Amino acid sequence: MLRARRWPPWACAALLLIATGAATQTIPTAPASRPIPIADQEPITPIPEPTATDPLKLVLGERLFADTRLSNDGKLACSSCHDITTNGASRDSAMVRHDGSDAPFDTLTIFNAALSFRLNWEGNYRTLESQAESSLENPANMATSMEDIVARLNADPEMVRQFRAAYGRAPDRACVLDALATFEKSLITPGSRFDRWLAGDTSALSAAELRGYEIFKSFGCISCHQGVNIGGNLFQRQGIFRPLVHAKPDVVRVPSLRNVATTAPYFHDGSAATLEEAVRKMAAAQLDRTLTDDQVTALVAFLQTLTGNYRGIPVKGSPP
Repeated sequence: MLRARRWPPWACAALLLIATGAATQTIPTAPASRPIPIADQEPITPIPEPTATDPLKLVLGERLFADTRLSNDGKLACSSCHDITTNGASRDSAMVRHDGSDAPFDTLTIFNAALSFRLNWEGNYRTLESQAESSLENPANMATSMEDIVARLNADPEMVRQFRAAYGRAPDRACVLDALATFEKSLITPGSRFDRWLAGDTSALSAAELRGYEIFKSFGCISCHQGVNIGGNLFQRQGIFRPLVHAKPDVVRVPSLRNVATTAPYFHDGSAATLEEAVRKMAAAQLDRTLTDDQVTALVAFLQTLTGNYRGIPVKGSPP
């Protein structure tokens, strides 16, 4: 009687290798029409599309954002300083405030503010609601009170109807601030050419723009300007190696570079009129580098790829 031969484990493994090697295997590849995302390998991530929100609250918040009744004298609205038809900021380096004084800080864009972990140049607000309330009640800004705002809105039957439709109640402090924050959360600008490149579209950037991005990383700009907002998530001292600006404070929240090509002038005091000037000054003050003209050109070319779209339209610069 024949006995079944027992094969040692190594022999079985060898036979398996021979068998699999004898057949030609095809490794599946991604279709040419489906680009492979680059974002997983980079310190910057693309802006996501705005999340779904209650349309009634969104419409109400947009109306409030442009409503001058939110200021004491009925002359200013949130949109007076944050023009969403252009770059989400102001055309002036320093807005004249309600009390007639010059604002101490250049107006930051409202676009993508919801993606930052702190708000304002000094980072003293954690939520859109708290920042909005402070701006409304600041004597130098809107110079009003939430009580007065609520009273004015309740005197308008159409506004009362909209609030009841959106919140199930008449205007009050909480729903006024929530409506404003809901609208501001929608002010997201995805679709920049750089984000398309991050998503795998290798044709989205030119060689010169890619060189600018490599300089941006290798010179150390990426240390402060990274993440989904390319900034906005840490604080930094100004003028580490050389003076940058003369105005206080010494430490500010690092601003986002999203749409930066549209938001001149630059720095918290608006002292840099052009992107080229800002790039040179930042390199010297923060990195102890003197840039060549070619390096400045490359960096500016990269920064110009960070302009996104609001409601499908590219963000524009402030009018002259």
